[in-house]
Amino acid sequence: MNTQAPRVLVVDDEPDIRRLISEILQDEGYQVATAENAAEARDLKISTSPNLILLDIWMPDSDGITLLREWVSEKALLCPVVMMSGHGSVEAAVEATRLGAYDFLEKPLSMAKLLLIVERALEASNLQIENAGLKQQLNADIEPVGKSAVVLRTKEQLKRLAQHDARVLLVGEAGVGKELYARFLHSNSAHRDGPFVDVAVGSISPENSAVEFFGKEDAGKIYPGLLERAHKGSLFLGEIGGMDKETQLRLLSALESSSFLRVGGSEAVRVDVRVVSSTRMALDEEVRSGRFRQDLYYLLNEVMLDIQPLREHSEDVPALLNFYVDYFVSQDRLAFRKFSMSAQNFLRNYHWRGNIRELKNLVQRLMILGVGEDIELDEVKSALGAGSSNAVTISSVPEFFNLPLKEARDHFEKAYLEYHLEQTGGSVARLSAAVGMERTHLYRKLHSLNIKL
Repeated sequence: MNTQAPRVLVVDDEPDIRRLISEILQDEGYQVATAENAAEARDLKISTSPNLILLDIWMPDSDGITLLREWVSEKALLCPVVMMSGHGSVEAAVEATRLGAYDFLEKPLSMAKLLLIVERALEASNLQIENAGLKQQLNADIEPVGKSAVVLRTKEQLKRLAQHDARVLLVGEAGVGKELYARFLHSNSAHRDGPFVDVAVGSISPENSAVEFFGKEDAGKIYPGLLERAHKGSLFLGEIGGMDKETQLRLLSALESSSFLRVGGSEAVRVDVRVVSSTRMALDEEVRSGRFRQDLYYLLNEVMLDIQPLREHSEDVPALLNFYVDYFVSQDRLAFRKFSMSAQNFLRNYHWRGNIRELKNLVQRLMILGVGEDIELDEVKSALGAGSSNAVTISSVPEFFNLPLKEARDHFEKAYLEYHLEQTGGSVARLSAAVGMERTHLYRKLHSLNIKL
């Protein structure tokens, strides 16, 4: 089966239209998935990762314009979308184009025109993927912040490791930035031009882990898993201590042979993937207790590298504060604020139990909720719960109150969840209990808000 054939998702509530388009595109060598409504389209968009979407405007549960607007609002890269309508109007076409639709087709469809637009849209999709790869590489080239001996030594070790294909296990407390160091390793390796796929292992439920890692085949359709999506790149397995025993066994087999079977498949899929793992657990104790396979531990742990807690290189705190101020100004368009010298000196001596994640969350809270350009010592102490009776009270009207409702809600939810994630030590299970949200829904929420575990 040709796994390189472009994937097209057809969304239309008319079964005859779906069948006709599907047959024509399959005859042309495309892989086709079909959805009859918006709910099914949302699921298939995630599971099939299409290169192109053909989207009907009128559907029973939600119109195509609303669905397109929803997808555009997500931070993930959206493939080209071609709108279709049997009741086309200038207003609908203008709105679809404004939202970023690649083109607009009126029904009854001209099959010749459809195939031409599909071909051109897929060319645009390939260009978009190339640009995304360049953007991803630029993002990955951002080095871990700091000029302390600890950070410089770790970066130098990773640069040397990047020249070899040894599997690396990064060990460190929650929040020390293990994923960032994994990205740094990837960007300096021979796999730098390939994808960097990261996964929070503990957030994948045991019943879904096989499909998540290895993908599946169903009725001739292919749903690529994490290993397949990381082909020619790097796969970062975050907090591998949370992996269930069945997945451990299957992952061991896949890594030993560099191949695997998709769930429901019969043909071996070969992949070239650099695997980097992380843990905050003492994995050797997990091995002794029987909770983690010894053979997988040795396979993933060809080289172990300790990532030091922030308290071991506290001289980097001022640079980290400045970095995250600039980050939130550019990424979240928050108003610029700067830390006073007294605030920086206080934070250099702070214990940082949550490490760099705690520092990042503190900067975000102060920039969202605070007022004025200067962040003074009393405001920092108040935000940390260590303020005196003279501490400055955070404004009763936060800055995000001036944003549209959805953006304000996103700002609040992100700050709220990151705060509780910090308090629960990065554990999704404990976070789920703390905020009263079912684990699967919580993971989706964390993903939609771009909160890293």
